[in-house]
Amino acid sequence: MTRGLPERGGKEVNMLRNFLYLILDFGIMELILIILVIINVSTFILYAIDKRRISRRKRPISEEFLILSALALGGIGAFGGLFLLRHKKKRMLKFRIIAILGVIIAVIPIIHIAHGLTLDRIVNYMEVDFTSEDWPASLDGYRIAFMTDFHSISDEDMAEIVANLNQKNIDLLLLGGDFSSDVFSGGTHYQGTLREISQTITTDGIFGVDGNHDYYVSLFRAKGRYGITPLDNSGLQIREGFYLAGVQDMLLRNPNIAEAVAGANIDDFVILVSHNPDITMRQPTEGIDLIFAGHTHGGQITFFGFPIVLLHGSVTAYRTRFAHGFAYSADDVPVFTSRGIGDYYRWPRIFARPEVVIFTMNSE
Repeated sequence: MTRGLPERGGKEVNMLRNFLYLILDFGIMELILIILVIINVSTFILYAIDKRRISRRKRPISEEFLILSALALGGIGAFGGLFLLRHKKKRMLKFRIIAILGVIIAVIPIIHIAHGLTLDRIVNYMEVDFTSEDWPASLDGYRIAFMTDFHSISDEDMAEIVANLNQKNIDLLLLGGDFSSDVFSGGTHYQGTLREISQTITTDGIFGVDGNHDYYVSLFRAKGRYGITPLDNSGLQIREGFYLAGVQDMLLRNPNIAEAVAGANIDDFVILVSHNPDITMRQPTEGIDLIFAGHTHGGQITFFGFPIVLLHGSVTAYRTRFAHGFAYSADDVPVFTSRGIGDYYRWPRIFARPEVVIFTMNSE
């Protein structure tokens, strides 16, 4: 995904950026949850005040304001005010309907916050059985793990993921880029991520491409230090009948699929790794059998899993086509887009659970 916070600008822009970072450090979901609690407690108090005013024959609070407070995320407080305080008994049906609608409106963000604070912080190890008549029968059962979009993942979390992978008999590990090694990210955080990844036990090694948040020179240099092979519009024979290729990021560099797969034999099963899935719609992919990509984060912040943020077209030109899971290139080659494992500059994941994808390959 592309970075959402400006790095340069006037004093006002810098103040806004610092304020946003302050919110991100505290936690967006935690802040929203506190706001929801304040709104509903205030609504409950409002209904209590209204009942007290009526009991003392004073001018009540207007019904329009009570209704608005219930529908403006204060439905739980309104519901409590009606039933715990036994308020508005003469107009109970009307206010009961309003309160129920208000509860539904308030519960929707609460569900998203709860999901973001629980399941969306637990990495999912997604097992995929992939069968193709072009896969070499001699390599049946071959296991390929794919991880992407690491961003600000902590070394501790990365180490835990590696420990889990080391229990899953991985033959090949592929990395989809976005280690946040660009100059805007600053620091050397990505080196710790690579160091932990390098502890993954594989049969045939670890390979990866760069993403749009990477400065490829420093990233590839660090990969080399940790025994990780960069794929830079290049490819190589992994096993007899199996060729692996990877391309440069399309937003910052010049990906060339034809160049990356040029060394493959005509009968090879070819896997291509690209950080951005959009390249598969803009360059020919004939001769490739399977493509791994990332970049979209599954939308990162979604509405019950629907990636609303991708509809804008700024992350991917193809909107929800490459949100998550299988899609197809312009040449009908299967493209698997992973949600990735890191968060986007401390923005939360909501119904976009981080994942490591493990493909078990078999011939038909």
